[in-house]
Amino acid sequence: MRHDVVVLGAGLAGLSAARDLAAGGADVVVLEARNRPGGRVEQTTLTDGRLVQLGGEVVGPHQTAYYGLVEELGLTLVPAFPDLPGEETWVLADGTTVGQWMSEAEREAYARLDREFAELAASVDPDDPWSHPDAERLDRLSVGDWLRERGAPPNVVRSRDLSMLALSAESVERTSLLSDLRKEAAAGAPGFYSYDVWECERVAEGSATVALRMADELGPRIHYATPVTHVKVAGSGCAVTTWTGERFESDAVVSAIPVGPLRRVAIEGVSDGRRASLDRQRHALAAKVVFAYESSFWEEQGQNGDAYWETGVLGGTWVQREGIMSALVPPERLAAFLATSPAQIEGEMVEEMVQAFGERSRDLLGIWFRRWGVDPWTEGYITAWRPGDVMAVGPLHGKHEPPFYVCGSDQWVCGYMEGAVRTGRAAAAAALGG
Repeated sequence: MRHDVVVLGAGLAGLSAARDLAAGGADVVVLEARNRPGGRVEQTTLTDGRLVQLGGEVVGPHQTAYYGLVEELGLTLVPAFPDLPGEETWVLADGTTVGQWMSEAEREAYARLDREFAELAASVDPDDPWSHPDAERLDRLSVGDWLRERGAPPNVVRSRDLSMLALSAESVERTSLLSDLRKEAAAGAPGFYSYDVWECERVAEGSATVALRMADELGPRIHYATPVTHVKVAGSGCAVTTWTGERFESDAVVSAIPVGPLRRVAIEGVSDGRRASLDRQRHALAAKVVFAYESSFWEEQGQNGDAYWETGVLGGTWVQREGIMSALVPPERLAAFLATSPAQIEGEMVEEMVQAFGERSRDLLGIWFRRWGVDPWTEGYITAWRPGDVMAVGPLHGKHEPPFYVCGSDQWVCGYMEGAVRTGRAAAAAALGG
């Protein structure tokens, strides 16, 4: 079978690329390993009609590619959890605290470091962090090292670490300062990661609906349950072979496969440097847990649903929508999560919720687990950047080598779903231009 473009993967990136390619007149086919579209966005429905998001959920206004796509698809953005009333909850080693737990002096130090971080982030070009005059040193430093270097009290470092773990990012001790600066530079350098900036809106009809609508538009162009095993790239023509031996020929290939699963695909005709850059990227191995209740009972207790665990398996929670709570298990705690039997893990997760929100946490309508870190077609949740990784991946990150184009959430730092859509649409534009 001969096509203009073969797209590998029907997550947000692959669907965005294929949709634009088809709109541009290209004969495009999408090969997806799963039996559904969406990749790391997925949803289910409660009997009362409430949608439950099992993957990516929230966005912020600087994520313009995603916002534009939502508008094109006729979907609606509404405020997300940062607008909810109540206080944050901290499940610390020495007890649970609702509201502020740091001293006034520590809060002042936190505010000062937030300003210093914002100033430094403003000096980083998110499109080219490698050009920063101090890039090597900033990449070697961990965020934790920088905080201590700037005089952060221990509780400030502790607070930032808990915040990172709640995001299912890696600890501040294992996160490159340059990578974190680059990420916040992409958001306009507001300071440390803030829910108000990054996670303030959601799609009312469900974030997975974005993928489902694109998949509906593409229809039979998508081949499900079709893992790819081999890709041959050449200017005279490309060939993609699936696990059943089926062969798809094309003028170009767009890879939207996350870098973990991509390592299992044999690729010919792509330079050693480009492949090495892709191989050097890492994913944060995370899991997601979703709890459904009749109502948001925590609000009656003065809690907004945002919680942070210092010693638990959960990293943090947030309110997905009325009565539905999302939680992430960060990379450092995934082993404890995976080592527990499915029969036992539900009870242990509920006990951790009781620590934060009390006995009413036991009154579940449902609980869902998505082990994204060990899902064979994902092998991660978000991109992780340890000290030294930005410079090691190098300026080839996110670049194309026509007729081989690369896209996906791990090819940019502007947000999980935004990165997928932005790079998917950019890959389509580049392929059409080529």
